[in-house]
Amino acid sequence: MSQFTPCQGKTACRDDGARCTTCGRDFAEIEQTRALIDALAELALNQGYDNVEEFAAYVAGKVVKKVAHRRQT
Repeated sequence: MSQFTPCQGKTACRDDGARCTTCGRDFAEIEQTRALIDALAELALNQGYDNVEEFAAYVAGKVVKKVAHRRQT
């Protein structure tokens, strides 16, 4: 398995043509992550959630549980 390295922001991103040399992730992964985050942000906005932090914590916890479950099967 590999380790996730968080993005340091678009201004810190360095391009070697295939991946960011700052975080080491390939651009397809970065774009997919950005699209998922954008979709979650849009959902929170559309639902009018005032407690966005709670929504984000819920989603984060669910991701951790789902990955753990899928690794066991």
